[in-house]
Amino acid sequence: MELINYKNVEIRQSEQTVLRNVNLSVQDGEMIYLLGKVGSGKSSLLRTFYAELPIYSGQASFLGYDLTAIRRRQIPYLRRRVGVVFQDFQLLTDRTVGENLMFVLRATGWKDKKVMRTHITDVLAQVGMSDKAYKMPYQLSGGEQQRIVIARALLNTPDIILADEPTGNLDAETGQEIMELLYGIRKAGMTVIMSTHNRLWTELYPGRKLLFAGGQVSECE
Repeated sequence: MELINYKNVEIRQSEQTVLRNVNLSVQDGEMIYLLGKVGSGKSSLLRTFYAELPIYSGQASFLGYDLTAIRRRQIPYLRRRVGVVFQDFQLLTDRTVGENLMFVLRATGWKDKKVMRTHITDVLAQVGMSDKAYKMPYQLSGGEQQRIVIARALLNTPDIILADEPTGNLDAETGQEIMELLYGIRKAGMTVIMSTHNRLWTELYPGRKLLFAGGQVSECE
């Protein structure tokens, strides 16, 4: 099943063209790496997927939504189908891990507290963090925080995971643990799109590679 279809898309930020003539088709279950220098447009492309950055021109379909004509009221429904993993974690620092995840569930329409607590327990177990629900973010290592971020991304059983430099702030060993986790999610059948500077990951965990350079996106070996 096709999840993404971009044809001749132009993306602008602050009236400057970031990417042009983007043609991209993504199928369910793929692992895709976005490769390129800082400022080459990787994050900008990811942001268009969840409608944080508008499409300037071209045709853009994402999870069945026409991103060139999406209405503001539709955006929350689109975002519930997307799990986003940020490099800088973006956890609420004044709440425990469990409270961070509970906040997301409440914000996305969950009501039954017992069901919510059970679901949080299940998702934390999925990322190997079963015993961390009562910890504050500052009590966790960088790798542990990133696992919590992945758990947060999985809460609403998304169709796709978007990971923006998820290992960028981690040492090599911890980064590989996070890659193992993300690749395991992909092997379970979920699509993962990940921007990275680390080409080693593309060798250890094979997938499609898209190169960002000169305002263009191209497939690479």
